[in-house]
Amino acid sequence: MSDKKRDATGAEGIVMPGVRRWLLESFYRIAASGCIPRRFFAVDVPCPKGTPPKERPLQLEIVSHCWNYSGLLTYQLSSLVLYPPQDVSVKMTVFHSLEDDQTCRVLDFFAARKIPKVVWNWWPLPEPQLLRRAIGRNEAALATRADWIWFTDCDLVFHRGCLDALADICAGLQAPLVYPRRARGTKPLQSDDPLFQSLGAELAVLDIDVSRFEPVSYTRAIGPLQIVRGDVARMAGYCRNINFYMEPVSRDWHRTFEDRTFRWLLGTRGQPMDLPGLYRIHHAQKGRRRGFFAETRPPGSKT
Repeated sequence: MSDKKRDATGAEGIVMPGVRRWLLESFYRIAASGCIPRRFFAVDVPCPKGTPPKERPLQLEIVSHCWNYSGLLTYQLSSLVLYPPQDVSVKMTVFHSLEDDQTCRVLDFFAARKIPKVVWNWWPLPEPQLLRRAIGRNEAALATRADWIWFTDCDLVFHRGCLDALADICAGLQAPLVYPRRARGTKPLQSDDPLFQSLGAELAVLDIDVSRFEPVSYTRAIGPLQIVRGDVARMAGYCRNINFYMEPVSRDWHRTFEDRTFRWLLGTRGQPMDLPGLYRIHHAQKGRRRGFFAETRPPGSKT
């Protein structure tokens, strides 16, 4: 099932001048270090309301952003096709731009695949809103109906058993924010790496070579590893009370310092958990700069 929102609406907004943006960014980075009481900006995190009824599977929403990272997105969505969840219902939300033709091709390709317990949800935004990741995350947080919502990036791959293990762990948790303490990652890969060359001109469902991934440890819920209780997300949003993080930015992907601010607003670095089957593709070049994966695009497509 695909819930496509192809007609993006709403004004793109006015992009703030660079100096003002830098000053505000610096202020909130300092604030998130604990120098400023978070009560001035945070909403009250709701008290846990217990666990979902056992007669239905746990509901999980995964929220990813993609802008010129269509190759990585192919591997992420392929993992849901190759290793579909058995004991959890998943809504896969992808924020993207209608101007990113290659990403739209990938989304159309996967929308045609009907996967049990998986709902595809493609959510386009004007680029100045897409490039400030907190805007989309906040909209998804306020709108979600899931028991848990996973804010991630399109370089993560959910391999065999990953999401079902997450459902087992989260079914008994009442922490507002959790994260995997370990994953497996590649070394930084160039765009001519065989992993990217496997994409080719024709779209396909692709699996990763797990032998190329090595253990990686995490000490806090960083940007792609922020898994939030649904009731907390609906109440707190994602930096919703900080207007700076709700303002569009220029046509360059903006660094995501708001991930740290989000943890500060919740008052926690996150509760670690052991989650198998999680892989991350590290890339040396940045897809946010137009041209990455350009060799996989068909003739005549936009760059």
